[in-house]
Amino acid sequence: MKKYQLGEFEEVVMLTVGILYDEAYGVSIKKEIESRLKRGVSVGALQTALRRLEDKGYLKSREGEATEERAGRPKKYFIITAYGKKAMEYTRITREELWSAIPKVALDVKMT
Repeated sequence: MKKYQLGEFEEVVMLTVGILYDEAYGVSIKKEIESRLKRGVSVGALQTALRRLEDKGYLKSREGEATEERAGRPKKYFIITAYGKKAMEYTRITREELWSAIPKVALDVKMT
């Protein structure tokens, strides 16, 4: 069912938006992903993913207050939509079904 398809990075971004809840904006999302996954995230890749997720209807954004440190530009905060929650649930269930379908012997790898 392609209807709820999420790429790996999109899934990570969605999960991070959920973790941050009311504090999910570009820089906080980037820092949280880098901290939890111990991997770098480019601002461009993150902004592209956020835009794509918003275009798909999985995320919704709102503008915060403008601040001097941002030269008067407001932060853009993100929340997960009901449609986004369905996409996340579909992805979680699909992954669980795939994991449970792997025969135990297939993961019993002996290191030599």
